[in-house]
Amino acid sequence: AGRALPTRIAAPSAPPSCDGAEYHQFDFFEGEWDAYDFGVPDSIIARNTVTPMLGGCAVREVYVQGDGLQGESFSTYDASRHLWHQSWVTNRGSLLLLDGRLEGGRMVLTATEHDRKGGSSLLRGIWIPQHGSVRETAQRSKDGGKTWEPVFDIVFRPHKAASGS
Repeated sequence: AGRALPTRIAAPSAPPSCDGAEYHQFDFFEGEWDAYDFGVPDSIIARNTVTPMLGGCAVREVYVQGDGLQGESFSTYDASRHLWHQSWVTNRGSLLLLDGRLEGGRMVLTATEHDRKGGSSLLRGIWIPQHGSVRETAQRSKDGGKTWEPVFDIVFRPHKAASGS
C-alpha cells in the first residue's frame, strides 16, 4: 500500500507589491520616443524605448543615439528611502547612480559623477511631461549644488514609424 501524499494547499496570492501611486510617478516617460535637441527641433538625434518591467515595479529605458552612443537605465521607487533611483549605464563605460523624487510634476534625479582624474561633480536630470512629449534637461554643478550649468536639453516626442509603400 502506498502512502498518501499530503494535499498541497495553495497559498493565497500576494497582492502586487508595487501598486502604490509612488511607483507610477514616472509612468509619463513610458513610450516609444524620438529624441530631439531642444535647440534643433526638426532633427532626430536618438531613439528611446521606455517600458514598464517587473510587474510595474520598475521602468526600463533603452536609448540609441545616432552617433553610436547607447545607454540603458532601470528606474524604480525605493520605498525604504522614499526616493526614486535610476541606474544608467552606457556602451562607453559610463555608470550613473541617480536618486531623487517627483517635485511639482517633474522627476528630478541627481548623481555624483566621477571623472577619470579622481574629480567629481553633481549631475542632475530633470524630466518634465509636456503635452504628450517629455523634456529632459541635465545640469552639472562643480560647487556642491550652489550653481548649475546646462549639459543638454532634449525633447522626446512619440515615435512616428516610417510609412511603407
